[in-house]
Amino acid sequence: MPSTPLDSIDLRILATLQSDGRVTNLELAERIGLSASPCLRRVRQLEEGGFIEGYAARLNREKIGLGVVAFVRVNIERHNDTDTNAFMREVSKLPEVIACYITSGESDFLLHVVVKDLVAYRLFAVEKLTRVPGIRDMRSSFVIGTVKEGTFPLPAEL
Repeated sequence: MPSTPLDSIDLRILATLQSDGRVTNLELAERIGLSASPCLRRVRQLEEGGFIEGYAARLNREKIGLGVVAFVRVNIERHNDTDTNAFMREVSKLPEVIACYITSGESDFLLHVVVKDLVAYRLFAVEKLTRVPGIRDMRSSFVIGTVKEGTFPLPAEL
């Protein structure tokens, strides 16, 4: 990689791949104004450098039967490494939790939860989440609509 982490070509590559991960190398090269070989070399450098962590399909959660999205704010009882790590390890095992963030402010953690319906959420909350050791309290908010979701903002130029 160049001495600066990313140049304008790298940013264009990242922006293009972020919006269309299935683009061929030839199409990518044409879009950003490089020939195919240097483009492929840069993509590989971005992958090896950890700027690109992987490729995945974005699924329509409603079409696959996941109609409820909730954000759960969790506070734990004790803030020591052992209890915090135990909480994070147990929450990471729950497939309904698609993201877990350590937060500042009123809550210790913010969980992004996706389930089939409210009955499934109740079962998740009562039979799984409340059984995770160390939880002091939790508060759920349900998504009633999505305004925007998607990609990371990238600077236009460095």
